This record gives sequence, C-alpha cells and structure tokens, in this order.
Amino acid sequence: MATYVILSRVSTEAFASPRAFKDLAKAVADKLESDCPGVVWKSSYATMGRYDVIDIVESDDIREVRKASMIIRSVGRSRTETLHATPWDEFVASL
Repeated sequence: MATYVILSRVSTEAFASPRAFKDLAKAVADKLESDCPGVVWKSSYATMGRYDVIDIVESDDIREVRKASMIIRSVGRSRTETLHATPWDEFVASL
C-alpha cells in the first residue's frame, strides 16, 4: 500500500467551540469510514503550526485518497494538501 500524508487547515468559521469541533471531527470520521473503505488511517496528529491536523493514511487506490481529501475539505470545512510519502530506505535505494 502507498502512504500519503494529508495536511489540513480547519476554517475558523467551521466551529464556534471546542465541543463543536469534536462534533465536526466525528462527522468527518464517520463520512470517511463509510465512503472511503480503501483508505486505512494509520495515525492522526493535532499540530500547532501552519496545519491543524496531519493524517497518515495508506491506500492502493489514489482515487480513494483524493475522495478522502475532498470529504475533509467539504464536511470538515478545511483546506488540505496531500503528499505521497516514500519510506526513506526505499527512496535512498531508488537513487
């Protein structure tokens, strides 16, 4: 499976309180689970910088990853950037 990093910046208008953000995160997770069965979530991190959330996912189908990114954008009211990630050892061996 290929690994992808999805970087997300949540819109400031997306929620009014921490509770509302938890509800929004749950809605996104539920939609991703039902609509993107080919994407495996490996880990997610909240960050304090340019991005609010970093998700590490795996999938054999780039179309599923694109769909997941669009769900995060629409349901989660976020801006996303998705990166294909190659394990370092594989990258170095390919040089």
